[in-house]
Amino acid sequence: MVENGVTFINVIELPAGEVDAFVEQWRERAKLMRDAPGFRDSRLHRAKLPDARFQLVNVAHWDSAEAWRAATTNPAFQAAMGDVPGSVAPNPALYDVVVEYGQP
Repeated sequence: MVENGVTFINVIELPAGEVDAFVEQWRERAKLMRDAPGFRDSRLHRAKLPDARFQLVNVAHWDSAEAWRAATTNPAFQAAMGDVPGSVAPNPALYDVVVEYGQP
């Protein structure tokens, strides 16, 4: 569970053949996020099957919704987002953990 923070989840719909190129661009944008105040961590997950609707899922943790908003409105980040192809359909949102299970 993210203590006193928020979870950002972005499920990304794109053709399987475009995943590798997108991941390289994502790495560059992730470097901008990594240095932003309030950033905790991020993981990009790739679908195991090429016919999965969402080929990528990004899960990141931030200190607050405000920190995430400040990072995503940063002009350098916005400029980097201009490189995202039109075939990419992101579905971003912020979440709070409501139930958590772990090993006993």
